[in-house]
This record gives sequence, structure tokens and C-alpha cells, in this order.
Amino acid sequence: MWIADNWKDYEVLDTSDGEKLERWGDYILVRPDPQVIWESQKENPGWHKMNGHYHRSNKGGGEWEFFNLPKEWEIHYQNLTFRLKPFSFKHTGLFPEQAANWDWFSAIIRDALKKEPGRQIKVLNLFAYTGGATLAAANAGAHVTHVDASKGMVTWAKENAAVSGLSDKPIRWLVDDCVKFVEREIRRGNQYDAIIMDPPSYGRGPKGEIWKIEDSIYPFVSLTSKILTDRPLFFLINSYTTGLQPAVLSYMIHLAIVSKFGGSVEAGEIGLPVTDTGLILPCGASGRWQNKGDE
Repeated sequence: MWIADNWKDYEVLDTSDGEKLERWGDYILVRPDPQVIWESQKENPGWHKMNGHYHRSNKGGGEWEFFNLPKEWEIHYQNLTFRLKPFSFKHTGLFPEQAANWDWFSAIIRDALKKEPGRQIKVLNLFAYTGGATLAAANAGAHVTHVDASKGMVTWAKENAAVSGLSDKPIRWLVDDCVKFVEREIRRGNQYDAIIMDPPSYGRGPKGEIWKIEDSIYPFVSLTSKILTDRPLFFLINSYTTGLQPAVLSYMIHLAIVSKFGGSVEAGEIGLPVTDTGLILPCGASGRWQNKGDE
């Protein structure tokens, strides 16, 4: 398991009965987590003096209840800054466990630039959300293309870049359907040294196309392999869908990427440490491919 344990401004304080108690900077939130099937004594005082509580509805969805929580605030990871605001379906605009992946690929980018100082490393971030991976890659020295179908998410990502002091970095911000974008890049002959993707479990394209990860992800991974350069650096796929176990991600990457480029694959769960118990909260899975020549 890869653990995001380098945070200073974020921590999971405790977990119990379908919920997690989290500290986001100076504020305490309680949010649902379906993997928390156990109960604790709830001895942490945060359970009783939270700033926000997302109540899940039995009919689906839910709503926030706030207690002295600002509409938005900022937290930091190393020298990156993220603007947070609670919005639909329990989210805050950041998945802190992904810091484990940011650290992994940032090291690869920096190492490649150390070996070839004049190299322009092009990274494509698909389903890029509010830009955590985009900022990490740009901060490491890459040229990044950030693609998300939501205009609001891309705007939010630009704000995160601005408060992180990265507005002048070579980042292309695109509001687009990820599948359609990749298809056009193939026709244009554009290529990338690395691809990051964080696909949703379910979604709809601009013309009503249905994206269901179990049906759509392998064809899409195969499609994206066509826009990798002759000597790509890495490929990263994240999954929050419980049906896509790490071994499934590994199998897909072997078929779509290793068959063309060789290299090595690792797949595993990613997680966050829980302060009060010293245990690890699982937060999905990632599949990582790295070119052997760049290990």
C-alpha cells in the first residue's frame, strides 16, 4: 500500500460507523466513507466540535451542515497550495491520498530532467479535476496539459495554480471530453511523455455518451497508449471503484502499455494514516507504469 503520510495541513483523526473525522488546516470535517464498517469510541474531541458535517441521505446524496466554517479556505502540501470549499456530494475539491502519487511521479520528472536538462517533458492529465496532479507535475518541471469536462473544475484548478505561484508555468487548461480529446490528439499526431488519469466511475459525455468505468476504461487506456512518445516516462491510473482491484489495473496496464514499451508495473491500494489508531484508511487503488530506462 502507498501511504500519503507527508501532509502537515491534513490528517484523518479518527474513523467510526461509516464516517471519517478529518482536519483540513484549521477546520474539522466529518464526512461519510463507505469503507468504514467499524466503530470506535469516538474519544477524539473533534467528533463534538466539528466545523462541517456531511449527512448522507438514505435516498441518495445528502447535505452539508456547517458550524463556523468559511465558504473557502486554503491548505498546503509542501510548496503547493489548494483552495478548498465544500460542495456537492461530500467533496472539498481535493483527494489528499493522491499526494502519494504526486511524490512518485514528481521524483521521476525531476530525475529525467537531471539526466537531460534540456528535455521538455510533456504530461497529459485526464479527468484532471481541481489540478492536484497538474500542479505537482508542473512544479516538478513538466509541461502539463490539463483536461476536464467541467468548466468549473478547470477554473478551480487555475485558482489553485495561482495561489501556488504556478500561473506562469507551461500549463494548458482545456475544458473538453477526455475521450474526444485523445481521439483528436491521435489525429493531430501529438504525443506525451507521461499520462495521468483519474477516471470517474460513471459519467456522461457532452452528447449523452455514457461512461461506465468497467466497460470504458480498458478501451480508453489502449487509446491513450497511442499518444505516448517512443520513450515515455510513466503512466498512472487511479480508481475509486471497488470492483477495479489493483490486480485488474496491473493487468490492463500490462496489456496496453507494457506490450508496447516494456517497463515495469506496480499496482496497489493507496491510503491515509489515521492519527488516533495508527492504522491505515484505504482510499482506492492506483496502477503505476514506469519505463525501465528511467527507473
